[in-house]
Amino acid sequence: MQNLSFIAYTAKDKAACLQLFDRNCPAFFAPNERDDYAAFLDAAPPGYELCCKGQVVVGAFGLICRDGLHGALNWILLSPELQGLGVGRAIMQRVMLLAQAQQISQISIAASHLSAPFFAKFGAKTVAVTTDGWGTNMHRVDMVLPL
Repeated sequence: MQNLSFIAYTAKDKAACLQLFDRNCPAFFAPNERDDYAAFLDAAPPGYELCCKGQVVVGAFGLICRDGLHGALNWILLSPELQGLGVGRAIMQRVMLLAQAQQISQISIAASHLSAPFFAKFGAKTVAVTTDGWGTNMHRVDMVLPL
């Protein structure tokens, strides 16, 4: 998908991010995760970015550096109506570019059983599965993406 831009998250973007979460719930996120996401946004995490098409937020994600070699992909969301059109691929390309710039060699991803196949396309490997880890019928899949 063309005409995508990436900008740093700021507190003024919270409502747009929560709308994006709501549009992905309960298909990809358990409803009980909303408060956790809101608290994450309130902390204004460094490394959290928005993916925009024009002025519209169509995705959000964060690559958080844990130490000199390891990072974590946090709260990646995509606009449901744009899934399958390349937005997710563009976000993952951005994540890998940012990881290379920070010399991160491995990214941890805490996915659901529904989103894990997407990350597997980029080489992420499952290291653990927790049944109902995100809520009822929303299984947590811990993955590692070596770079």
